[in-house]
Amino acid sequence: MTSVLAHAAHSIAASLLAPGQIQPGASIPASEVKENAPDSATPLTLTGKNVIIGVPGAFTTPCNGHLPPYIESYDKFKAKGVEAIYVFGVNDVFVMKAWKEKLAPNGTPIHFIADDKAAFVSSIGLIFDASPLLGGPRSKRFAIVTNGNEVVSVAVEEAPPNVTVTSAESVLASL
Repeated sequence: MTSVLAHAAHSIAASLLAPGQIQPGASIPASEVKENAPDSATPLTLTGKNVIIGVPGAFTTPCNGHLPPYIESYDKFKAKGVEAIYVFGVNDVFVMKAWKEKLAPNGTPIHFIADDKAAFVSSIGLIFDASPLLGGPRSKRFAIVTNGNEVVSVAVEEAPPNVTVTSAESVLASL
């Protein structure tokens, strides 16, 4: 009974703390991000056109299928004027770095960002309670296109395992 109550309380707290979902025209909130080390956060600096991708879980089957087309299509994104691609996962830096190495053993300029406390995805209203499957709050699957810090478009999957509106092909077609 206690675990059911704790789970319910956690779900309510997660939904109350998350603001409404970010919309086109809004600004990406100032954020400190971790890419290389757990004790080294740097400001997220967005200039020009960017793609920000949110994934529910590193190494999960849907996420393992979601990102390779972005890695393979990186030059196509650059040709459409995209300066940077960022992948946010509610995982620690070690997991995100290991996942990047697994998905791109020859390297990739795509940034794999550890949102270890879900601060970024919470600040843009794209968090959900994945406790039953992934143990806690996670990022919804999303793709945001920005011009600098200004949000140009937001695509969010209706169900976390889906990869339709957030696929590399869909995002490329929208640019």
